[in-house]
Amino acid sequence: FCYPNAGLPNAMGGYDDTPAQMASDISPFAKDGLINAVGGCCGTGPEHIKAIGEMAAGYKPRKVPVVENIMRTSGLEPHLYKPDVNDHRKTFINIGERCNVAGSILYKKAIVDGDYDKALAIAKKQVEQGADWLDINMDDGLIDAVSAMTKFVNLLVSEPDVAKVPFMIDSSKFHVVEAGLKCAQGKCIVNSISLKEGEEEFIRRAKVVKMYGAAVVVMAFDESGQAATCDEKVRMCQRGYKILVEKVGFNPEDIVFDPNILTIGTGMEEHNNYAVDFINACREIKRVCPGSKISGGVSNIAFSFRGNEAVRRGFHSAFLHHACAAGMDMGIVNAQQVIADEYSKLDKELLEYIEDVLLNRCSNATERMLEFAATLEPKCHPTAVRRKGQAANAVAAASGESWRDGTAAERIAYSLIKGIDEFVVKDTEECRLTMDKPLEVIEGPLMDGMNQVGDLFGAGKMFLPQVIKSARVMKKAVAHLIPFMEEEKRLKVAAGGAQERSNAGTFLIATVKGDVHDIGKNIVAVVLGCNNYEVIDMGVMCEWRNILDKAEEVKADIIGLSGLITPSLDEMVTVAKEMEKRKMKQPLLIGGATTSRMHTAVKIGPQYSGTTCYVLDASRAVPVCQALLDEKRRDDFETDLRDTYQELRDDFYAGLEDRKYLTIKDAQSNRLKVDWTAAENKPFPPNCIGTKVFKNFPIEDVIRAIDWNPFFQVWQLRGRYPNRGYPKIFNDETVGSEAKKLHDEALAMLKDFTDNKKLQLHGIMGIYPANAVGEDIEVYTDESRGTKKCSFFSLRQQAEKDTEEPYMGLGDFIAPKETGLKDYLGMFVVSAGFGLDKVTEEFKKANDDYSYIMAEALADRLAEAFAEVLHEKMRKEEWGYSKEENFSTEDLLKVKYQGIRPAPGYPSQPDHTEKTTMWELMDVKKEIGVELTESLAMLPAASVSGLVFAGKSSQYFAVGKITDDQVKSYAERKGMELKTAEKWLSPMLSYEP
Repeated sequence: FCYPNAGLPNAMGGYDDTPAQMASDISPFAKDGLINAVGGCCGTGPEHIKAIGEMAAGYKPRKVPVVENIMRTSGLEPHLYKPDVNDHRKTFINIGERCNVAGSILYKKAIVDGDYDKALAIAKKQVEQGADWLDINMDDGLIDAVSAMTKFVNLLVSEPDVAKVPFMIDSSKFHVVEAGLKCAQGKCIVNSISLKEGEEEFIRRAKVVKMYGAAVVVMAFDESGQAATCDEKVRMCQRGYKILVEKVGFNPEDIVFDPNILTIGTGMEEHNNYAVDFINACREIKRVCPGSKISGGVSNIAFSFRGNEAVRRGFHSAFLHHACAAGMDMGIVNAQQVIADEYSKLDKELLEYIEDVLLNRCSNATERMLEFAATLEPKCHPTAVRRKGQAANAVAAASGESWRDGTAAERIAYSLIKGIDEFVVKDTEECRLTMDKPLEVIEGPLMDGMNQVGDLFGAGKMFLPQVIKSARVMKKAVAHLIPFMEEEKRLKVAAGGAQERSNAGTFLIATVKGDVHDIGKNIVAVVLGCNNYEVIDMGVMCEWRNILDKAEEVKADIIGLSGLITPSLDEMVTVAKEMEKRKMKQPLLIGGATTSRMHTAVKIGPQYSGTTCYVLDASRAVPVCQALLDEKRRDDFETDLRDTYQELRDDFYAGLEDRKYLTIKDAQSNRLKVDWTAAENKPFPPNCIGTKVFKNFPIEDVIRAIDWNPFFQVWQLRGRYPNRGYPKIFNDETVGSEAKKLHDEALAMLKDFTDNKKLQLHGIMGIYPANAVGEDIEVYTDESRGTKKCSFFSLRQQAEKDTEEPYMGLGDFIAPKETGLKDYLGMFVVSAGFGLDKVTEEFKKANDDYSYIMAEALADRLAEAFAEVLHEKMRKEEWGYSKEENFSTEDLLKVKYQGIRPAPGYPSQPDHTEKTTMWELMDVKKEIGVELTESLAMLPAASVSGLVFAGKSSQYFAVGKITDDQVKSYAERKGMELKTAEKWLSPMLSYEP
C-alpha cells in the first residue's frame, strides 16, 4: 500500500507537486512490482488521484507471495523461528530471565525502589549478552504489578537496543498480562495461561491473547493440578492444543507448551525421574501437537544445588543438551551463561556425575554428586572446574572414623551435618545415659546439630539433599528415644502425674488455593516428622475454609501455608483474615518461593492478631516450631518477631515513593462504614461531662505503667533475642549488666523525685457531647446539642490500597448527627515536666550530664505513664464504659483495651493545629499550666495530649500522604488559608505546593 503526500510541505504549509509530477514519482514502485494499492494523502486532490490511476493502469499489481507458516514474533525487528530439526540446540531461543522479579534480586530491588533506569540497564545488558526474547515479570506481593508492568514496558519500547527483541509478558495474573500487551509493539508472547481454572476461563483468556496478536505459553496444569509425570504432561498439553486449535483458531506455530521443569536431586526418590519425564514428554508432545513449541524455566532443574556454580550451571547445560535433542525449543535462562557453558566444553568428570542424576542412571546418583560437589570451589565454572585446596583428601578423610574421637554431642552433630546414621543410635544412647530425661537429648545435642545444619543450609554451605539426610539421621535418633520417653510417661501417669503428649506438637500444613506446588511443603513435612511432630499434610489447592476447619478438628498447634506463585500471597492474606475472624490463636507460618519476610510482615501479619512468621526453608522450620510451642520461650520469641516485623513495615512504608491516590470524594465514598444500629456500636453516655483537673498526681501511682523499652533505646542499649525488651534485656550477654545498672540508678532517681517532690504531675481531661458532621466532629455546649462549641477536623487516607479496606478518618468513629444518636468525644493533656527545669539546671551546674539526661528521660517516661493511667481512669470511672476492665501493665502497653487516644500531629491526625482547639476548649494553660509554643509543641516538653474515642469501631491508622483536593477541602472547612494548611501538613503532602 502506498499513499504519499504531494511532496514536502512548503513554507506556507501547502504542497507543490502537480498530478503529473506525483504520478511520475510513484511510477517506479508500480513498475518494480512493489505495490498492489496506491493513492494519495496530504496535498492531493481528485486530479492527483486521476493521474496516479492512469499511471498505475499500465502495470500489474504486486503478486502476494506464499509465506511459510513458521513462528513469527517481533519487537522493532522480526524474529523468525524455524527450528533445526537435527539440532534444536543450534536454534534454541534464549529467553532472558533477569527482568523477572523472581529471577533477579537486583531487578526486583530496582522495581521496588522505583529505579526504572537501573531496571532498563538490566534489560539492555541481557539483550547485549544474547537474549533472543525478554521475559518481563512483576509478580510480587510488594509491587503494584499493573502499574510497574505498564511503566516498564512503556520505558522499554522507547529504547531501540532493547525494543528490537520480542517481549514475553509474564504474569500469573491475567489482568497484568493485558496491561503489558497494551503497551508493547510488535508480536509478543504471553506467559502464561492454563486449564487450572477450567476450559471456559482458558478459552476466554486465549481469545484475548489472540485478539492482541500474541503467541501464548500454556502451562501443563489442569483442574487436577500440576503435571509431574510424562503421561500427565502429554495429556494436559494435548488437551490444551486441541482447544486452542479447534475452538479458538490459534495457529499451532504460536502455541508454546511449558510441561514443567521440576527440581531433581532433592534426596526424595519420587523426584528422581522428573528430568527424564520432561525429556520424554517433549518428544511425545511434538508428535501429538504438530507445530507447537516447548519451553521451560531451566533454573528449576538444579535448585537443590544453589550455591555451587559449577554444578548448577553444569546441570543447566546438560539438561538443555538432552531436552533440545528431544524437541525443546526455548527456555528462560541466563543467556550469557548458557552460551558460555556449551555442553561439549563441560568438565567430563563433572558431566558424568551430573548425567547420573539428570538421567536417573543409578539409585545413589544424588549422594555421589554431593560428595563430588564438596570437592569443588563453589564459584568455579563447569567448563573450568577447580578443586578446593585439599578438598579431595578431606572428603576421603571424612569417610574414616577420626571424628569418632570427639564427645558424644560432637559426634551427633557431625553425623547430622554429614548425614551419617551408622553410629547415631550408639551416640544418642550414650547421651541419654548422662541426662535426666530422654527429651533432653532431643532438645540438647540433637537440636544443636540440626541448628548447625540450618545455619549451613542458609549460608549455602549445605544442599537440600543433605538436609533431608540430616533429617533422616535425626529421625533414627528420635526413634531410639521414643520407647524411653513412653516408659517415662507411663511411670509418671502411674504415679498420678499428668499425661504428656506423645509428640512435639501437631503441625497442619497446606499449599493454598490456586497453587499446586508442593515440593518445598513436602520437605518441611519430612523434616518436622523426623523431629517428632505430628504433621497433617492437606496437600495442594486448599481452600481457606477447609484449612481452618481441619485445623480446628485436629486441634493443630501450628498452621503452615505454602505457595510458589504470586496469587498464593493474596490467598495467604485471606487465610490470615479468616483466622482473625474465627479468633484463632495458632501461630501461622508462611513459606514458599514467592513468599518473603517483608511480604509476611507488611501484608499478612497485620491481618492476624496471632503470631505470623516467615520461615525461609525447611531447616528453619524446626527451631521456629520449638520456640513457638515452648511456654518458656514463646513470649520472648513472639516479642522479638513482632519487633522485627514492625521494623520491616516501617522500612517498607518509608521507602514508598511512587504511590497512587484516590480523589478525596472517592476516598470518602470508601470510608469505614459503621453499623450504628448495632448494640455494640451504640455510644456509651459518660458519668462525667466537662473537664476535670488532676493537680500533683502521685508519681507512685504512675510508676507501674512505665514502658521501659523506650528508656533503654534513649541510651542505645538493646538486647539481642531472646533478651530484647524489659526486663529480659538484663540477661543479655553484651548489654545486660549495663542495662541493669542503668535501671537501678533510674529507680533511685524516681525515688528521689517521689520522696522530695521534685517533679509535679498535672493533668486535665474532658468529655463532651459530640457528633460527626461530614468529615468532621462537632462538639456541643451541652446535652441538648443545640449550640456548637467547636469542631475537630479530620483527615482521610487517600493512598490507593490493594485490598477492600476502607479509607479511614477519625470522624468515622463518632456517630453521625443524622443518626440521632448522642455520642461523645474525650480528650486529655498531662505533664510530668513541672519542676524538671530546676532539677536539670542543678545537674548541669554540677556538670553532671549523665544525671540531667537521666532526669529528662524519666520525665518523658512518667508523662507517657501518666497518659496511660489517666486513660484507664477515663475508661473505668469518668466515662465508665469499661468499668470491669482489669489489665496488667503489659496488656495496657499492648493496647488490649477498647478505644484509642490518637494525638494531633501523629499518624491518625497529622495536623498539630488541632491542639489549639483542645487547649481552648479545656482552657489547658490556665488549668494546668501546659502551653503551646509557636510551633505548637507542648511546654513543658515532658507532656502528652490526645483525643479519646470510646467506640468499639475505633482503631489506630496512619493517614499517610494526601493530595491537593483534600488539602483544599480541609483548609476551607477550618477557615484556614491554603498556604497555611499546606505548611502545617507539608510532611503529608503527595505534591509540591
